[in-house]
Amino acid sequence: MYAVIMAGGKGTRFWPLSREKLPKHLLNITGEKSIIQYTVDRIIPLVPRDNILIVTGASHCDEIREQLPQLPAENILVEPVRRNTAPCIGLAAMHIRKKNPDAVMCVLPSDHLIADTEAFLASLIAARDMAKRRACLVTIGIRPRWAETGYGYMERGKATDTIGETKIYQVRSFREKPEPATAEAFLKDGKFFWNSGMFVWKVSTLLDAIQGLIPNLYDGLLAIEEAVGTDREAQVLSEIYRKTEPISIDYGVMEKAPDVVMLEGEFGWNDIGSWDALWDVLNKDAKGNVTRGKVIRSGASNCLVYSPQKMVALIGVEDLIVVETDDSLLICRRGASQDVKKVVEHLEEKGMKEYL
Repeated sequence: MYAVIMAGGKGTRFWPLSREKLPKHLLNITGEKSIIQYTVDRIIPLVPRDNILIVTGASHCDEIREQLPQLPAENILVEPVRRNTAPCIGLAAMHIRKKNPDAVMCVLPSDHLIADTEAFLASLIAARDMAKRRACLVTIGIRPRWAETGYGYMERGKATDTIGETKIYQVRSFREKPEPATAEAFLKDGKFFWNSGMFVWKVSTLLDAIQGLIPNLYDGLLAIEEAVGTDREAQVLSEIYRKTEPISIDYGVMEKAPDVVMLEGEFGWNDIGSWDALWDVLNKDAKGNVTRGKVIRSGASNCLVYSPQKMVALIGVEDLIVVETDDSLLICRRGASQDVKKVVEHLEEKGMKEYL
């Protein structure tokens, strides 16, 4: 089995700590290691180090190599430009096919938190075995715990298979990030699951799907595959990628493929996609506060403070997020941190690159 970890995100919702040159997955915000280090550590019991590939951008590859010295240098695949998840995954699949055309690959985001590693690995094993049994595309759904509007959803259909004690279900439909009322309806329905962005399939199954559904991408990947290992590799990769249409694996493949199945992941999943999500998963004091750094709390409750350098005093406040860095200070109401990305958009529009 091979593992592909996608590490190309900007992490705009974790501004001001997350920046273009140091996105969320490279930060240490949940423990002693960075999030991507935890991601790699989590899968090593199942996937040999030589079979773990990281796909990232040029601005992050040096930091990733420094953080993950246990991985072969050639396993860090560098995209010349961002082209969304379908080209990213296709590029990794081509590299794997050159090594083992019959391989099964799992695709994992670099920035998720998993509470129960043993249960997580058991889900990957069940998904792997399902991918071997039939030429299908396997994904992992998470039962929603609230009416989240920041995630995509999958509609679960009938059970089609059983792997050990794990039931495998047909996916009836994929849904984009919903409006609040729709998210509430999904939650009540019981058949809609959060789309975790984790996938398992045989390399041949995926590439056949890309060939049929995104033929232009497949043709470009073939050209890249022919150049891999030659002195033309970097040039061909750059030329092809700059002509490649940005497209997500969900829209390009998963929503259109004829045989997509899912299993339910029950392993304490959180994509920690915002400061609110971080508050949700970290240990809190008796008043519900999460603090990093020197913080005085007087009558404060349910707040998140990240300030490793400056002392912060909270007096008589509740439901606040306070994040301090060398050059910026974020203060927002807890529950509104999804809108932090709007600050980043404003900075981009104003050309304030020193804060990005």
